Amino acid sequence: MEFVTHRREDGSFQPLREHMENVARLAAEYGAAFGAEEQAGRAGLLHDIGKYSPRGQARQRDPEHTPKTDHATAGAQEAYLKLRDLPAGLAVAGHHGGLPDLGQRGDRENGTFMARMRKELTGENDPSAWRGEIALPQRVKGPAWFGAVREPRIWAMYTRMLFSCLVDADFIDTETAMQGAQPRGGYESIETLLEKLRAQVAPWLEKPKNALCARRSEILAHCLRGGEAERGLYTLTVPTGGGKTVSSLAFALTHAAAHNMRRVIYVIPYTSIIEQNAKAFEKILGAENVLQHHSQADFSDDAQGAEEPAALRKRLACENWDAPVIVTTAVQFFESLYAAKTSRCRKLHNIANSVIIFDEAQTMPLPYLKPCVFAIAELVRHYGATAVLCTATQPALSRFFSRTAPELAIREIAPDPDGLFDFFRRVTLRQEGEKTAAALAEQIAGRKAALCVVGTRRRARELYELLPEEGRYHLSTLMTPRDRERTLDEIRARLRAGETCRVVSTSLIEAGVDVDFPTVWREIAGLDSILQAAGRCNREGKRSADESVVHIYTPDGSIPKAFQQQVEAAQGVLAKYEDPNTRAAIAAYFKALFWMRGDDALDSKNVLQYEDSLAFRKTEEAFEIIPKETMTVYIPTSGNANDLRLLRQGMFSRALMRRLGRDAVNLYRYEYDVLASAGVLEDYRSDGFAILLDSQQYLPDVGLNVKEPESGAGIFI
Repeated sequence: MEFVTHRREDGSFQPLREHMENVARLAAEYGAAFGAEEQAGRAGLLHDIGKYSPRGQARQRDPEHTPKTDHATAGAQEAYLKLRDLPAGLAVAGHHGGLPDLGQRGDRENGTFMARMRKELTGENDPSAWRGEIALPQRVKGPAWFGAVREPRIWAMYTRMLFSCLVDADFIDTETAMQGAQPRGGYESIETLLEKLRAQVAPWLEKPKNALCARRSEILAHCLRGGEAERGLYTLTVPTGGGKTVSSLAFALTHAAAHNMRRVIYVIPYTSIIEQNAKAFEKILGAENVLQHHSQADFSDDAQGAEEPAALRKRLACENWDAPVIVTTAVQFFESLYAAKTSRCRKLHNIANSVIIFDEAQTMPLPYLKPCVFAIAELVRHYGATAVLCTATQPALSRFFSRTAPELAIREIAPDPDGLFDFFRRVTLRQEGEKTAAALAEQIAGRKAALCVVGTRRRARELYELLPEEGRYHLSTLMTPRDRERTLDEIRARLRAGETCRVVSTSLIEAGVDVDFPTVWREIAGLDSILQAAGRCNREGKRSADESVVHIYTPDGSIPKAFQQQVEAAQGVLAKYEDPNTRAAIAAYFKALFWMRGDDALDSKNVLQYEDSLAFRKTEEAFEIIPKETMTVYIPTSGNANDLRLLRQGMFSRALMRRLGRDAVNLYRYEYDVLASAGVLEDYRSDGFAILLDSQQYLPDVGLNVKEPESGAGIFI
């Protein structure tokens, strides 16, 4: 009997043995990046042995008339019960449905891994025919460090990495068998990309235009030299305006080339700035070598979703991150590292042996800080990665890394960080006490160009409506990404032309958004947020620090609960330090904030506790930076009518959702319910979205009209 799998388009079948051996070969290749070549290869040979059962073969040959079968448990039992290979057993058990929770030895019917180990595979479910085709190695080597590991959470991370090798190999071979070879890979080498960057920056290094450019060039040159250093954990503490985006890329490419590392991964906190950074990289390295992976990236070429080869390659690369430069969000990165689903974990093996830049590292979510620190430390300790915490306001993370991985030394890349802070000081911070919205609006209206950053979306809109109409702008997450981008383009154009430009924004403008105002007002917040806002003032250093004032004020309403501890910690530092824009003041702020929060609040969902139980599904549920209770409202425009028609018909393609994401607003459920009860939404609640029916509820300059309570919850979307 010929054992088969995967019916091809011409009606023929792929031999099952061929598939198993192909997956083993690919999985071994992927696992070699972190010393798991043999173990990953054996998992590949085991993953589909359940298909050798009579029922498994019936399903492969006639899926329309044969019920689905569990073909993963057989390989998992072989791995765990006979070979005592728990990580491979878990990976094989989850290669279709996702990693299961380990469970307890007495489990029977609850779907845990241990329950599946008690499942009898006899009769029609007997897979033993595999032994006639598959030569299975009995002894394999894992990573040298793995045998000494006693911490379950380290086992959990390793299991995901092994799982990633297996599922990516399985997907790739299945794809090739059924569709033929797809346009994957074919990128320029890291060495070539480094040469492109060196060519781009050579004029900057040779002939700086002025003292400011000279100091930026000094930082850049230092990063190019520093990239030759050994792998490990680094910080790059460069004040706003110091050119840290290009300098960090220079370090990363130099480092990757020096150590034969496979890629650079740039982790950015917000989708609002990801395209800005990606475009900067594309200009230097070529768009074909830079992959954006976030919810709003669109790789299709027209409204019908047709794909050219280059677009198809990028879409496919989003599945497993095989491009040389990845630009992604912190949500995508960290949630993948704690995921259980095959689609989220598939890319993980390609994080190994990479340089990872965490841009605006101070924005790592505090309720998940300890799991984030643990994940970074693991990638550096055991998976050949180098991590760079890149920020103008470096949080005091050293104590968390020293607890998690005391053997890791944190090294600073920037030359003389204290001297850099002195040189790049371009603003004066001034505390001004409590202000009413009316008084604040009057002050802002007295300036031709000014920025005010507030704490909630409701306050942003209220203040905006109090300003004179000429040259006023509003920014918040109640606006669609398309309208936010358009608004920022208009703001930049007016600032360049010297025209009236008064902007009210939530904190989305703070991290990495390239705008330059002569004066900024900032509602009292955490010190890191205040200093990020200050980075939008006199950004290019064209004015003196004395005349470039950042006004810190307290609103006449209450401070949202979500911000109260940050505000209290900031007030303590502002009272103690004459100049809070120093490394000492910033360190004092984060120390106070972490003390106020307490260790338990830095892993508020007990993620690491679930990891210690190898409870993969519970971990995935707990590690949820953006809560699932958010709902999406799509805003009809003149250009998306056809896409909305396809959406109504249930055609949820990836390309379609990305295109529509440009015209979407995410709401918490309580906000969504307000609009739904008012009858202004075409409600598809079960699918997690709605389409706006009443065009009067959305205005391009201020966004969706939603009444927001004072809790501050909605600002995080």
